[in-house]
Order: sequence, then C-alpha cells, then structure tokens
Amino acid sequence: MAGHSHWANIAHKKALIDNKRGKQWSKLSKAIIVAAKMGGGDPDQNPRLRLAVSDAKAGRMPKDTIERAIKKGTGELDGGNMEEVVYEGYGPSGVAVMCEILTDNRNRTAPEIRKLFEIAGGSLGGTGCVAWMFDRKGLFMIPAEGTDEDKLMELALEAGADDVKLADHQYEVTCDPATYTTVGDALEAAGVTVEMKKITNIPKSTVDLDAENARKVLKLMEALDDHDDVQGVSANFNIPEETMAELEVGG
Repeated sequence: MAGHSHWANIAHKKALIDNKRGKQWSKLSKAIIVAAKMGGGDPDQNPRLRLAVSDAKAGRMPKDTIERAIKKGTGELDGGNMEEVVYEGYGPSGVAVMCEILTDNRNRTAPEIRKLFEIAGGSLGGTGCVAWMFDRKGLFMIPAEGTDEDKLMELALEAGADDVKLADHQYEVTCDPATYTTVGDALEAAGVTVEMKKITNIPKSTVDLDAENARKVLKLMEALDDHDDVQGVSANFNIPEETMAELEVGG
C-alpha cells in the first residue's frame, strides 16, 4: 500500500472529524487567504483561489467565513499576513517527508515542526533535501466498486489526466496541477464518485516499512497534520499488505 494512498485516506477521514471542531476550517481559511493575497480576490480570475474556495465549500465552510478569508487576503480586513513555506525532512527508516505550511510567524512554526520530527526519531532538513523525490500532482481517489475502469480511463485521459491505476480497492487518477480543475470538472459532470481529491506531492519511489517503523512514521504524519500551520503532509513510505495485517492485529 503506497504511502501517499494510505496516508491520503487517513488524512481525509481525519479532516471529516476535524471539520466538526472547526480545525479544518482554519486550515481552509488560510489557503483562501494566501490564494487571495497572491492572485486577487476574484475566483474567476484566480485559479488558485477558485480551488481553495471549492475545497472550503466541500468542507462545508459557511459562505460568510469564505468571504471574510478572501477579504483578509486582499487586505480589506486584518489578519492576512500569511506566508507559504515548505519544510522537508526525514522520518524513521529514512522516510522522506514534505510539509506544506501556511504561517503568520515562521520563527514560531519552524522550531515546532523541528521538534515533531525529533520526537519521532527523525530530523528536519534543508530546502530541497527531499523535494527531488516527489512529483507535484493532482490526485483523485475513486472507489473501485461500481466503477467501470475502461470508461473512467477514457474520461480521465481525455480530460488531461496523466494516469489511472488501481490501488487498494480505489482508482487513483493523477494529473498535472494545471489540469486539476479540468479533470475534476469532467469527473463531476460524468457523475463519478470522488472520495478524495487534492494537489499533493506524490513520491517517485517508496520505502517499505516493517510494523514498528510504520507505527512511528504514521505517528509522525498524524502529529504534523495536527499542527495548525500544516496544510498537507506527503511522504515516500510504503506499507506492505502483510505489515498492514500485522498493524491491524496489533492495533
């Protein structure tokens, strides 16, 4: 089970829980603020903002909350002093980890992220230390049950997707970030059920983990994802089926 697939599923389920306590809304608001700050407050003229607003609506964020975030980004309201940072490092077993950060205080965030790596037995590295191990891609995860593979592949590839493959009872549709919206619109128009979608960093190759290190890596991933300034976490680990069975038995 590839790390990005396994973690994407966990993160998606966590987001549903986080929404109930407003934590995910905070992260979605930050994404809107930065998008509006970088490209203006009109979603029709700002693709990144359009995506951020779409994600916020999918997370059931109220319309007035979305509008306030946009105004913070454009400077109409205070609170838009956010900057985008990517932190890179290594987890247990040398697993490469990338954290996408939106923060209003880098001097506070960096030591906190470094500490999370160290607690897990890993280390925060310099810029570019692991980025070369990943490709930036749009990712859509679609349940295999009830989905016609040939029709999905034809639809996705015609819309501009790079690849469609089956992994762990789900189809993974990947695309260039530039075609993410087009592919998403095509899937939606065709009535395809998309369980999870995002632009993320997908590993070019993976590191197989045993049960002990899998627990450590997943614990690190969850700790990073729980941090308020972390928008997304990617890693290049793989949990083989026999290891997953061991984890499920051991808890």
